[in-house]
Amino acid sequence: MTEQLTYSYAAGPTDVALIEDTISVNLAQTAAKYPQNIALIDAASQRQWTYEQFFADVRNLATGLHRAGVVAGERVGIWSLNRWEWTMVQYATAELGAIMVNINPAYRQHELNFVLEQAGITTLISSEEVPTANYPRMIQRFQEEFGSLERVIIMNSASWDDVFDIEADDTVLHKIQTTLSNTDAINIQYTSGTTGFPKGATLSHRNILNNGFFVGEINRYTDQDRICIPVPFYHCFGMVMGNLAATTHGATMVIPAQSFDPQKTLETVETHQCTSLYGVPTMFIAELALENLADFDLSSLRTGIMAGSPCPDEVMRKVIDTMNMEDVTICYGMTETSPVSMQTRPDDDLSLRVSTVGRPSPHAEIKITDPATGETLPIGSAGELCTRGYLVMQGYWDQDEKTAEVLGDDGWMRTGDVARMDDNGYVQVTGRMKDMVIRGGENIYPREIEEFLYTHPDILDAQVIGVPDERYGEELMAWVQLRKGAEKLTAEALREFALGSLAKFKIPRYVHVVEEFPTTVTGKVRKVEMRETSVELLEQGDVIDDYRAASV
Repeated sequence: MTEQLTYSYAAGPTDVALIEDTISVNLAQTAAKYPQNIALIDAASQRQWTYEQFFADVRNLATGLHRAGVVAGERVGIWSLNRWEWTMVQYATAELGAIMVNINPAYRQHELNFVLEQAGITTLISSEEVPTANYPRMIQRFQEEFGSLERVIIMNSASWDDVFDIEADDTVLHKIQTTLSNTDAINIQYTSGTTGFPKGATLSHRNILNNGFFVGEINRYTDQDRICIPVPFYHCFGMVMGNLAATTHGATMVIPAQSFDPQKTLETVETHQCTSLYGVPTMFIAELALENLADFDLSSLRTGIMAGSPCPDEVMRKVIDTMNMEDVTICYGMTETSPVSMQTRPDDDLSLRVSTVGRPSPHAEIKITDPATGETLPIGSAGELCTRGYLVMQGYWDQDEKTAEVLGDDGWMRTGDVARMDDNGYVQVTGRMKDMVIRGGENIYPREIEEFLYTHPDILDAQVIGVPDERYGEELMAWVQLRKGAEKLTAEALREFALGSLAKFKIPRYVHVVEEFPTTVTGKVRKVEMRETSVELLEQGDVIDDYRAASV
């Protein structure tokens, strides 16, 4: 961008047109263009498919589901960790125009019950028992109480074989295709639900197909790329930025394991010569912390995506220097925007790639507003980040009031994030509006403090939250993970380290050292849970160095 901005509004380029096909039509085009390219590799099962084979199996499954009674518009739940069957279901439901509903693999009984009922799911495709839960038993309990599922299909069982080991009916599938539109709802993704019950963001072919395509365009994907996807498929990061970015370019989807394992991820990169690697910051931190990191040949990597939560400067620099990911990009977004609305570019200066979330994605608009008045703020002002464009969801499934809270009639989506824009359209996200800590009248955004804590030689990772305080209303508490061999870290020692670098009111009063942070399946840190735990720890007096000096 050459023209400098005055107000905090910017739009992405529109020189490359939006794809106006359905996901099924787009996959057919890719399979015809790159029939012998490898489409999918599942490292755990040691299976792989060419595009010709993958497209054939997708259509076989679509035919099997159709014969079982699945029709366009019907909600089909998918409940599984990452595996090849998940990917097949994603594309097979799109062939039929059925709405695939992503179910969080970590859900417990009450959460499962809520989503099955709220979305009106009639067909549920599930994996077998996993280490943390017995899915078939939980499904049976739901049926005993509600009995609203018409079909239950369990992977690696006869019920799966009944719909998968089928020869595609091209005539029927073609007839279905003629009835579908790219603006039809095709996917429901539930927000993480860290507070209250989750909401189902309803997304169309047009939403997610284009989002995956343009993410891939910015990452300069070609039909020769192999994308290692350790992030969950149940979230946009895996199924859109991973799968759809690959299939819109003839690239390869690579599943390193059913759930994230840093060792298996890097083994997969080396074995299958992956050119791109995805992850949230906590995943990259875990990979960088492997004692045998230097033993892996990561020379095939050139790019990747770090997203899902704020990306620490130090981690980004190490990923570039240590993992050969010179062209790695940062993506920003949310489930409700399919998900990516902003992305750094591979040729951006490193300073921009470690300090911002980039500029607007193609065909996306971004503005920073005053949350009270809705007015667009001047450049450099902190306010609420809003986005508009093809990428914005249709709404929350069957929750019009919740939709109206975040999505206006003018198409602008309120993100709830605090951000500021520079005069070239690059945006820095400084935190969540709900995460802002108000200490004695001072507004404090934890992101700034977390970035500083990463510079401490003993700190591997850090999260900062607000906890109740009688005098100031709220006080700061830092949860930290220490590097191996580091000595005990106290609040007093941290204060000495921060003096002169942080304003006194920004220095955490409490320090809590942990082995790991509570996270969602996607790797996002659950600050709501951290606050609840912190209140209990403070009441019990079980916090390192409650520093009560009068100078605080």
